[in-house]
Amino acid sequence: MLYCAGTVFRPHMRMRAEFLPFCRPSIGEAEIAAVTGVLRSGWLTTGPKTAAFERRFAERVNASGATAVGSGTAGMQLMLRALDIGPGAEVITPSLTWVSTPNVIVLAGAKPVFVDVDRDTLLVTPQAIEAAITPRTKLVVPVHFAGAPADMGPIRSLAAEKGIAVVEDAAHALGTMYRDEPVGSRGTAVFSFHPIKNITTGEGGMICTRDAALRARLHRLRFHGLAADAHERDTQGRAPQAEVMEPGYKCNMTDIAAALGLVQLERLKAFNRQRARLAAHYLERLAGIDEVRPLGRPPYPHEHAWHLFVVRLDVDKAGISRDHFMAELKARNIGSGLHFKAVHLQRYYTEHLGMQRGMLPHTEWNSDRLCSLPLFPDMTVEDADEVVAAIKDVLASS
Repeated sequence: MLYCAGTVFRPHMRMRAEFLPFCRPSIGEAEIAAVTGVLRSGWLTTGPKTAAFERRFAERVNASGATAVGSGTAGMQLMLRALDIGPGAEVITPSLTWVSTPNVIVLAGAKPVFVDVDRDTLLVTPQAIEAAITPRTKLVVPVHFAGAPADMGPIRSLAAEKGIAVVEDAAHALGTMYRDEPVGSRGTAVFSFHPIKNITTGEGGMICTRDAALRARLHRLRFHGLAADAHERDTQGRAPQAEVMEPGYKCNMTDIAAALGLVQLERLKAFNRQRARLAAHYLERLAGIDEVRPLGRPPYPHEHAWHLFVVRLDVDKAGISRDHFMAELKARNIGSGLHFKAVHLQRYYTEHLGMQRGMLPHTEWNSDRLCSLPLFPDMTVEDADEVVAAIKDVLASS
């Protein structure tokens, strides 16, 4: 046997010829031409392409308006400021999420209140949210996980009854349908365009809301708190009437990013069809492997966007840890991801906010076992077959 970084390489190991990453953005000549056109235009920052991307995106999710920002994290940060969430406020959100949302809550001076998720779907439930509400609760941030929607009807009703704001974390949910509505069509939702997402702008995000006054404030806050659009194309300078109405941030999207996003948005349906095809193939091929359990689907009507294909490893049956399993896949040239390590168990939250293991049993059980398999539009079903073959090889060798 050969050893490398804790992984055992066996002479008979099944090895894919080329490394298959967990994710890779699909960038074609149309995207390259769109970005090149912006570079040649002399107008690189927020401008006409960003405005066009906002319009097209709002049309795509059936929202009345959208605000483009530099990242999904920036979008959530702006939302907290726009809703005046600060010291003394509590914000309810699941711990099984990316660290960005809890981090910006802490940075705003508020307190994240973590709630458990459904053990099978990993979606936050209305019941868990209701149990966590206190007189200090000012905001709920449900997470649409892996491309499946949270049950927003009861969550919205509960929040309205209690006078609590709701901002949906829709980073995984572009193209997701909840009942007969696209995620983002009602209320307020924050999307992400990081390169692993269903479409990418390199880095970027979008906030959709039907609240016109809130949207106007978001537009101000994303660029220094200025009351008017900050740039004029003919002078490539600031509009003379642009006055600071309140201290703001520097969270605007560039036209370079927006040009990429406009082309990607046109390809979204094709991207998501391929994701769904690959996910269905995975589900069929993994059905007989008892050690690997895919996520359950929520029981209410929905359309999955298949941002991620997450499985949980039965560590007792497999006889290996999740981390060992991922290392063995990598040794066979198969990439994987971890979405997510529970935030309440990360060092800052245990050392400074008093979080500890045992608080959220479903979250913790999944956090110790979950793994995201490769899933992206340029993959083929043959690639998925190689992933499943590698999984079987790892389990047979353990």
